[in-house]
Amino acid sequence: MNETQQEDWLDRQLREAAPYIDDAGFTVAVIAKLPAPRQKRVSLRGTILVGITLVGCVLAYILSNGGSFIITSIGRVVTLPVLWLLAFAFASGILITAGGLVAAISKSREPQS
Repeated sequence: MNETQQEDWLDRQLREAAPYIDDAGFTVAVIAKLPAPRQKRVSLRGTILVGITLVGCVLAYILSNGGSFIITSIGRVVTLPVLWLLAFAFASGILITAGGLVAAISKSREPQS
């Protein structure tokens, strides 16, 4: 019961504390001496990357004869035996899990700041 009373006392003290401590104008003087905020530069990097990506996609589509390789690849996958598909799915899962594990271990070895 004593712990509850102490928490209530602390809670009451924090609520009743003054929201601003008078510092005789120190805060205002420090803020006035700070340099003006810099203007934020507008970067075209994102727009350029998206544009180059779209150009690359269109170029790949045109050079691949209208994407016919996709239809051919899907046809080949459909004709594979189910056991091969299961083995491919299992191997893909193992590789992705191993990659995640390597990333987690390397992240945990980085120095914490």
